[in-house]
Amino acid sequence: MSLIVLKFGGSSVGSTQKIEHVARRIAARSAAGEQLVVVVSAMQGETDRLIGLANAIDERSDPRETDQLVATGEQVSAALLAIALKKQNVPARSFTGAQMRLRTDGAFSRARMVSLDHEAIYAALEAGEVVVATGFQGVDAHGNLTTLGRGGSDTSAVGIAAALSADECEIFTDVLGVYTADPNICPDAQKIDEISFEEMMEMASQGSKVLQIRSVELAMNHNMPIRVRSTFSDDPGTLVRAETEDDQAIERLAVRGVSHFKGECKLTIRGVPDQPGIAATIFKALAEAHINVDVIVQNASKAGHTDLSFTAPRTDRAQAEEIIRQVATKIRAGDVEVDDDIAKVSIVGVGMRSHPGVAATMFETLHQAGVNIEMITTSEIKVTCVIKRDEAERAVRALHAAFTLDQKSGQKSAPKRLSSKRPSKSAVAKPAVPKKKPARAKSAVRKSPVKKTTSRPAVRSKKTRK
Repeated sequence: MSLIVLKFGGSSVGSTQKIEHVARRIAARSAAGEQLVVVVSAMQGETDRLIGLANAIDERSDPRETDQLVATGEQVSAALLAIALKKQNVPARSFTGAQMRLRTDGAFSRARMVSLDHEAIYAALEAGEVVVATGFQGVDAHGNLTTLGRGGSDTSAVGIAAALSADECEIFTDVLGVYTADPNICPDAQKIDEISFEEMMEMASQGSKVLQIRSVELAMNHNMPIRVRSTFSDDPGTLVRAETEDDQAIERLAVRGVSHFKGECKLTIRGVPDQPGIAATIFKALAEAHINVDVIVQNASKAGHTDLSFTAPRTDRAQAEEIIRQVATKIRAGDVEVDDDIAKVSIVGVGMRSHPGVAATMFETLHQAGVNIEMITTSEIKVTCVIKRDEAERAVRALHAAFTLDQKSGQKSAPKRLSSKRPSKSAVAKPAVPKKKPARAKSAVRKSPVKKTTSRPAVRSKKTRK
């Protein structure tokens, strides 16, 4: 009997009618003999509503109390879904993060999972119940309720799946799967049947909204397959998995997809002394405040001073600016400038390792589209450009066409020579996805941030474990 973790996002449980629809899907899966752990997000818009209530009292509300507040959204969803399942005559039990004893590191609003004492979950499964777990939340060593940050329910689902040694983790959302670009911007964007962990992690980090980057990182560390699919369709969706040397299903394309992100700001420190240890002083202060830094650019030194720019989440803008101004005074640097009017656009693909000229094609494409590049960063399988915010959609459409991503799977090519004509769609059908699921090499699993406190017993029937 397979053990599957299902995660349903806010759009999937956005109303009582949708919750009952989800309950019917779960009931069918349970009747087919699967053991199920279901992780839910808050109902669509609920987290924003709760944050709005806190901000109405204090825009810089206490982090501990804010976590106490916003975590209630998932508790509502979990309880309602358990009620709906019982209405379908499906035994179910809801769990909060505390009841699962899901331990976190204690960083309010951006906590990381440490361990899961899953005896309570196994007890419910052995009793033949569907487990309905709250995503997004856990408790620290002092018993404080903590949340995992935006999109944290994805991370909860993958972490629970890894700790339980589940066979697969399915993420249900309101789209059919992972696309080559945002379909709202590129109507010709194609659904990707299978994608590697590396590619998905880069796309998630650069703005793809389907999966949270930490969930993909956790899945890769544990070799836990993720299937992204729609709550409202039977389409198999997109399988995110490890890539193998002789992989035929995951094509080695130069560019797999185009991502964009408008949720960052750019901070620049003028007149930074060009001395050893200065950069460490700046970024250590940000790290201690748990502020993630992305693109970093330092100009060439002139007269012993330089300018240093970096991007950070817009949600951390006020705190980052305050910290950087303090550090600038301490190191005797010049003024600090903040620019909210930026966006990132990225191309991602494992084939970049073996296809020369991909970056040149990207830069020329943006030039022809009239998009100015402010900052550039690269990795083996990604090129990211920081551009003006209002140019993001134009850049995405131009890059999607330049790399022929508007063709159906199986007919994409290396980057084409630029022209004024838009590439035509291919009429060739996409290749079949292999039915056999690749084996998960447990011996190759990396060190896990989620500790297992008990081993998973063998399953003989839905009611009995031996």
